[in-house]
Amino acid sequence: MSDGIFIGLGGGKPQTLDLRRANRHGLIAGATGTGKTVTVQGIIESFSRVGVPSFVADVKGDLSGLAMAGSPQAKTHAAFAARAAEIGESDWAYADTPVQFWDLYGEQGHPIRTTVSEMGPLLLSRLMDLNTVQEGVMTIAFHVADTEGLLLLDLDDLQAMLAHCATRADELTTSYGNVSKQSIGAIQRALLQLRTQGGDHFFGEPALDIADLIATDDKGRGIVNILAADKLMAAPKLYSTFLLWLMSELFEHLPEVGDPDKPKLVFFFDEAHLLFDDAPKALLDKIEQVVRLIRSKGVGIYFITQNPIDVPDTIAGQLGNRVQHALRAFTPRDQAAVRSAAETFRANPGVDVATAITELKVGEALVSLLQADGAPSPVERTLIKPPASRVGPVTPQERGVMIQTDAIGDRYDTAVDRESAEEILAAKTQEAAAAAAATRAQDDAAKAAAVQAKADAQAAKEAARAQAAQAREAANSPWAKAMTSATRAASASIGRQVANEIGKQVFGSGSRRGSAGGGLMGTVLRSVLGNLMR
Repeated sequence: MSDGIFIGLGGGKPQTLDLRRANRHGLIAGATGTGKTVTVQGIIESFSRVGVPSFVADVKGDLSGLAMAGSPQAKTHAAFAARAAEIGESDWAYADTPVQFWDLYGEQGHPIRTTVSEMGPLLLSRLMDLNTVQEGVMTIAFHVADTEGLLLLDLDDLQAMLAHCATRADELTTSYGNVSKQSIGAIQRALLQLRTQGGDHFFGEPALDIADLIATDDKGRGIVNILAADKLMAAPKLYSTFLLWLMSELFEHLPEVGDPDKPKLVFFFDEAHLLFDDAPKALLDKIEQVVRLIRSKGVGIYFITQNPIDVPDTIAGQLGNRVQHALRAFTPRDQAAVRSAAETFRANPGVDVATAITELKVGEALVSLLQADGAPSPVERTLIKPPASRVGPVTPQERGVMIQTDAIGDRYDTAVDRESAEEILAAKTQEAAAAAAATRAQDDAAKAAAVQAKADAQAAKEAARAQAAQAREAANSPWAKAMTSATRAASASIGRQVANEIGKQVFGSGSRRGSAGGGLMGTVLRSVLGNLMR
């Protein structure tokens, strides 16, 4: 295995990137059209040849040409052949590089997904720029989901979980602290912003296995993972989300290795100024942390940008390997960039850096690389070696063939939507609604029965009253009174007759005393019988 990567010829000697120092990160800068993309392409090819895989965020699509060998019929062939001869690269020849294409939208490569649970509440909160209170509510939602066995896989799961927490706000406030519906509403709005930029494409299953990014082909060459970032760069929130997750995953899962003989993985962020422009502070803090610490994991990070001042000072100070193509000094900002770039290189008495930066031709750069002892080499004006792969993008047809025939296959191509928090909470809501409906139905039936019983009792009472009133009315009618009078008269007459007859039989009818006695007793008997017959 070679101990270094040949960058080009400068100061009459080869400029070589020491593989044992390649994890100390780097910067490749230069104005548009100065050849920095070709430089990046050659460095990636060289890493692949020595078995180092890489990950490339390809903003313009140019780096997809790594998948195809260059051609003698290409318009750049003559210039590249002449440059190879000038720097003494006698074994230069066209060759392809093993490539895997990725795309968060699943259009120009295999989809990249992760789950909400793997992202975690802290990273999500920082990404969405939540305040301390809202971050606490997010943490509570994750904790409740974990406690109750609710999987948070995609944004639908997280949104359903937050809504569930809102309905249990009083209960959760008692157990974990204040959970206000206002905070949950703010988090939901932040999620909506993430959705509008395509966050639904990134969160879900199957989740990416980091090991698939750190692989070699059957020839021992490191596989180049190219992320189609042309569309992604228009969605900075989603791009930030992805980078936060990817670098955090690498940092958490890769073991400490110190300074290995060669890196385990190398990152290349093309058009880095797009990464840092308006980036959330959480992303900048995370990149700074990763740049400082991930070196010991065997991972190198290289930023490609038009102007070296595009990279924040806290990050630029950690970039030990530098390749500076020409800069234009037409504006005050450009002139400041030239002075800044000149001051970052280790001085070389034979090179006027500030002047040379504006005079470099296409394919030429100022190069300073870390040496074996860790010190940067003196800056040299260097002619960069030509690439072996195609300069320019692959065609859609070529890309399609690569996607179908690479080692990944269709492992990630079809999304899986298994039962998770959203489905479980929806089922619980339906069950609760059905139980409430049944309870309401029973209550309504009981109320209806009570109303009917009351109505029946009232009707019976009204019927009894009506019947009593009818009886009273009938009893007070003239006909009834006449009949009662006639009955009483008849009874009285019959009573007198019976009494007289009894009196005659008892007391006789001949004597005066008997007549008087019979008359008195007859009166009594008539009275008794009259009363009996009423």
